[in-house]
Amino acid sequence: MSGDGVICVSGATGFLGLHIVAALARAGRRIRILAQRDVAHELWRGIALDVVPGRLEDSRSLERLTLGADTVIHVAGLVKARDASEFLRVNRDGTRAIAQAALKYAPASRFVAISSLAAREPHLSHYAASKRAGEEAARHVYRDRQGQLVIVRPPMIYGPWDRESLAIFKAASHSLVPIVGSGRMTVVHVTDAAAAIVRLAVGAGSAGLYALADDNPAGYSPREFMGEAARAVGRIPHFARIPGGALIIAGQAWAWWGRLRGRAPIFSVGKAREILHPDWSISSDELLPSAIYQSRIGISEGFRATAAWYKTAKWLT
Repeated sequence: MSGDGVICVSGATGFLGLHIVAALARAGRRIRILAQRDVAHELWRGIALDVVPGRLEDSRSLERLTLGADTVIHVAGLVKARDASEFLRVNRDGTRAIAQAALKYAPASRFVAISSLAAREPHLSHYAASKRAGEEAARHVYRDRQGQLVIVRPPMIYGPWDRESLAIFKAASHSLVPIVGSGRMTVVHVTDAAAAIVRLAVGAGSAGLYALADDNPAGYSPREFMGEAARAVGRIPHFARIPGGALIIAGQAWAWWGRLRGRAPIFSVGKAREILHPDWSISSDELLPSAIYQSRIGISEGFRATAAWYKTAKWLT
């Protein structure tokens, strides 16, 4: 792959997208992004960007985004929605649309689709099902060019600028730290995730389906996970176990409240099922090969740095 070609990014203004763009800039790449809103961000200070206004539903914007690209990194997607159809409209249909554009306007390009580890268990939630459907849509588009398609399944990603993980650190700040379930959970720091994705985007490795993790792909128990979060915010953890049934009820309540307000719920029954799933560990067969990617940030260091950033940014007091 040439060193001066354009790398395109959808979902660039989201949490992971912000860090991917910054990592591409550090690698000296030319960057073109699709954006629905103002792209000014302090993480991008001094970065030259070619900005294409538009959305995944806009075929003209997708043409401008992908035309002549070396690589297309598709990050855009919904993590919360009002119903299954809204998830599918973006996570499946949006993936299909940008993959078709990439194949048409940059036929030799590599297509890197960012999915989710949740796609491994599509029966758990509308989100998980939509991410699996997005993978299948990309495979269908690239059915005759499988060597150009890379699918990445990250686990929970955390780090600076992430509002989704903030709730974990807030919960860990309480005198009693809640723990739910008994399964294994994997995580990856956003800096590591972005570095791995950029390596794939510039041509490292072969096409295929890969998962990401930190230096412990076997994952963490709820007690280990929340204990690390508590210590990161300066607490000596004292745990309170929350029954799984209570989490399901909370998901039902949040979904009801979201429907009442006409908004996508922050929490849902599907998300509760994902949390309660017994095994999000990642096998060696799933992991991105170590020759391409090795985690540099473990959970203790990563959680401490993230909690410190939240406090500096006054997101966590």
